[in-house]
Amino acid sequence: MKWMELSVLTTNEAVEPISNILHEAGASGVVIEDSLELDKEREDQFGELYELNPLDFPTSGVRVKAYLAATSFIYETVEEIKLAIENLRNFDISIGEGTVTLHEVDEEDWATAWKQYYHPVKISNRFTIVPTWEDYTPVQTDELIIELDPGMAFGTGTHPTTVMCLQALEKHVKLGDSVIDVGTGSGVLAIGAALLGAEHVHALDLDEVAVTAATANVALNKVQDRVRTVHGNLLDSVEAPADVVVANILADIILSFTSDAFQMVKPGGVYITSGIIGARKDDVRNGLEAAGFVIEEVMMMEDWVAIISRKN
Repeated sequence: MKWMELSVLTTNEAVEPISNILHEAGASGVVIEDSLELDKEREDQFGELYELNPLDFPTSGVRVKAYLAATSFIYETVEEIKLAIENLRNFDISIGEGTVTLHEVDEEDWATAWKQYYHPVKISNRFTIVPTWEDYTPVQTDELIIELDPGMAFGTGTHPTTVMCLQALEKHVKLGDSVIDVGTGSGVLAIGAALLGAEHVHALDLDEVAVTAATANVALNKVQDRVRTVHGNLLDSVEAPADVVVANILADIILSFTSDAFQMVKPGGVYITSGIIGARKDDVRNGLEAAGFVIEEVMMMEDWVAIISRKN
């Protein structure tokens, strides 16, 4: 099957809305190449290795890439994407150059080429994310290994928003807990919760590609007896409250169902929200408090925020 790689040269400010536009156009995920990444100082407390190739990044601004099926109407779709991006200016969002380029790639090429940059990464005191094609020997007796093949779905487990969620789950999930994972993506958070001792994990995603990938990853990690992957929108398919609810999604989506989330957290339970750009921290915090949650912790990593709240 043929695919089209669509690339947008833009600004940091426009990354989130442009990513939304690409997702709504049919992209299952985006690649973000930020020119500032090359100069950024990074913490290595968990032994991460960063080997960035300057040729993979724009000389300035941010490049957002997505892959779309090369259908007969792909060029009409691209024109709609261009118009939607240009329309962001009407909302006082700086899109920089805003240039859109397109070229055809083979599925085999784009589906596997990125693997050369993805290696085992220890992302918390106990969790290490290991791609399925890599050999890895645990270095700690209590280390929890999550084997992952993200495929075309969101999430390799190493994005700051996912890392913070896993670190929060490590703090709050107890043996026998029930967990809801809203927007499971590759399934990494659901798998992590199960490895921490959760008895039942309800993992759902609106993207069928993500559900397929998550289901495969759950089986790969041998936690299918505790994790149920479901195609569904937000909390629509959830039948009972859980001890821990985690939502690693966009700020606007988090704010759209805070009252529903409050109902789906057991008294004394924890709600972990991430995927929040720094500028939206106060909006989400205020929304959570308005719904009845008590904020326990605000985590920050790079430009991203995770908020841990509790239902008393």
